[in-house]
Amino acid sequence: MEFLLDPNIWIAFAMLTALEIVLGVDNIIFISILVGRLPAHQRDIARRLGLGFAMLSRLALLFSLSWVMGLKDDLFHVAGQGISGRDIVLLLGGIFLLYKASHEIFVEVEAREQGGPPAADAATAKSVGGKVFWAIIGQIAIIDIVFSLDSVITAVGMVDQLPVMIAAVVASVAVMLFAAKPIGDFVDRHPSVKVLALAFLVMVGMALTAEAFDVHVPKGYIYAAMAFSLAVEALNIRARNKRRALAA
Repeated sequence: MEFLLDPNIWIAFAMLTALEIVLGVDNIIFISILVGRLPAHQRDIARRLGLGFAMLSRLALLFSLSWVMGLKDDLFHVAGQGISGRDIVLLLGGIFLLYKASHEIFVEVEAREQGGPPAADAATAKSVGGKVFWAIIGQIAIIDIVFSLDSVITAVGMVDQLPVMIAAVVASVAVMLFAAKPIGDFVDRHPSVKVLALAFLVMVGMALTAEAFDVHVPKGYIYAAMAFSLAVEALNIRARNKRRALAA
């Protein structure tokens, strides 16, 4: 009980939970975009599974802290640059995210302009089967591991009590679970916002790749750039809605 009555524990829990939610924004966007390619009746379960994998990967890494921290040790050197296990994970994750986001931007912009069907039209939705569903879940699981690695390392740097870390991870995933559906629905309703979100994932992929080579890019810069872009897009959406209302 003394542990629970310590105000420092609750402050650390609140700060770590808030940080985990912020760090999970890119994860939510990635899940929302991939899930948007599934039929409507499969999207909710895919979101839950994706966020469930996110929580399990974070908890698994928390319970193997010594192994996670060992990933920071250099395995070999390339051109005088030390390469650790963490660097390899971040590099592969960054490349995967760059490829996936770039491909989705092409499908969203170029494919539609060339007359291809929308990503989630009725014909596509009917043709999507269990194989595609699990392929998308697999992609979510892969990128969850990359995002979880940085999240856990950040948690270790902030708090030294494992129960607090676990509670913060569970609480942050619970908040993201409630936020994922409205964010996903909003992105689906506004294609231009979807392109912005994909551009955000490209930035995150570049940051992960740079981090693999010990070039630290503060995420605050990325979030600030994305917030500014979303604010401008919100004004555009408001202007479009007003024009439609006047035309009607």
